[in-house]
Amino acid sequence: MDLLELMKHRRSIRRYTDKQVPEEDLLKILEAGAYAPNAGGGQRSRFVACQNIMLNETIGRLNLNGFDRSRLAGGFVSKEQPSIIDDPSLRSGFYGAPTVVVIFGPKNFLYSIPDAYCAAENMVLEAANLGIASCILARGEETFATPEGQHILNSWGIPDNMIARCFVILGYIDGPYPTPKPRKENRYTIIR
Repeated sequence: MDLLELMKHRRSIRRYTDKQVPEEDLLKILEAGAYAPNAGGGQRSRFVACQNIMLNETIGRLNLNGFDRSRLAGGFVSKEQPSIIDDPSLRSGFYGAPTVVVIFGPKNFLYSIPDAYCAAENMVLEAANLGIASCILARGEETFATPEGQHILNSWGIPDNMIARCFVILGYIDGPYPTPKPRKENRYTIIR
């Protein structure tokens, strides 16, 4: 499938089986992140891929604790793949995904956040190419802001000058693949 068709096909998945992502595929996904556009070619982002289910549940709970409904721009995401916005009974911000990639960037670097999200986009596209389900998640900073979160970062050897910017969750979809949402009209303009 060509790149545009792959982009049209990929969906954010929030229901996963417990089947783990094979290391060979995970390495390709991480490599795709390493080749993402980044400010000045500085390659400052750092990735930690966690396949420890218990630890992912702990971090997913910390991620959910940082969720602030008052900052939402909308109130509904998906019936087929409900988010924590749609289903307040969810207890993990990672939806049971067996693999979680944490994307870090320098704390005091202006382009740290855009670099992280460019890496995340490359990762989810490569995951889709490999038949692996994925979703990009925010609230990295809030997730590790607690003493428990700091302990996890210390155990991973993350330097104090780095901060979690976002997550890519990976696994295999539990249930049918979602249909695409119709695209909204008038989202781009060409000026000549």
